[in-house]
Amino acid sequence: MVENLPYHSLQHDGLTIEGYSRAAVQSYWRIPELKLGFDLGGSPWDFMNLPTIFITHAHLDHMAALPVYVARRRMMKMEPPTIYLPEENVEWADRLLKVWQKLDRGRMNCQLIGVKAGQEIELSRDHLVTVFATSHTVPSVGYLVWQRRKKLKPKYLALSGNEIRDLRMSGEEVSHEVRTPLVCYTGDTSPPGIDNYPPLFDARILITEITFFRPEHRKEKIYKFGHMHLDDIIERADKFHNELIIAMHFSTRYATNQIEKAVMKKIPAQLKDRIKLWL
Repeated sequence: MVENLPYHSLQHDGLTIEGYSRAAVQSYWRIPELKLGFDLGGSPWDFMNLPTIFITHAHLDHMAALPVYVARRRMMKMEPPTIYLPEENVEWADRLLKVWQKLDRGRMNCQLIGVKAGQEIELSRDHLVTVFATSHTVPSVGYLVWQRRKKLKPKYLALSGNEIRDLRMSGEEVSHEVRTPLVCYTGDTSPPGIDNYPPLFDARILITEITFFRPEHRKEKIYKFGHMHLDDIIERADKFHNELIIAMHFSTRYATNQIEKAVMKKIPAQLKDRIKLWL
């Protein structure tokens, strides 16, 4: 029996969110239905079948398991994975894997693809990912997964099926793309990382950090190191239109019961039913 690294699981609106995150320890997430994961601070055996990973930044607690994940997929004769990460990290990640290949004497086959803010990534016919800038101490980005559907243009809604068919056959584009923000993952960021990307507040599921929560935690120091305080969420409570907000990456200085008691006491009423503390 192979023991997995720990992770929690939650279902919402047909999607399963699974993962683990504590500051300076490990962060790793997956959404099985979308066949993708976020960050590689650890690599549970259950997550090995993911073909696509989106890494937010290169801190150890978010990327240390990169060679483990790549090597395990090769060992199990799976296809080499595709790994998206900030473009500044591609060269060094490639060097890292080459060093491990020397040490391990096993091939580290994968596709490393650098990304930057504003980029769109095609996942499938029904889904794409947009990349947005976050605010951290090293190059970092966040990711938003969108569902897309083709819908008939409003001006054609009154037409019959035969009329629409004739328009299509004549070369007329009768439909347009409609995008719905499904899942947003910020990774580590200070407040500008959420303020500067408005679609984040409309994603059905938002996974974002609240590393610090105590009143005595100094905001200027928190922001300097690229993190957020509970007060930053409270101050923006009216902006969050998300159906589910997963708060993650809490400081390891405090026990689970301390965090839960302190955070839920301060969370405003309009967020209490929608926020899940990932502890």
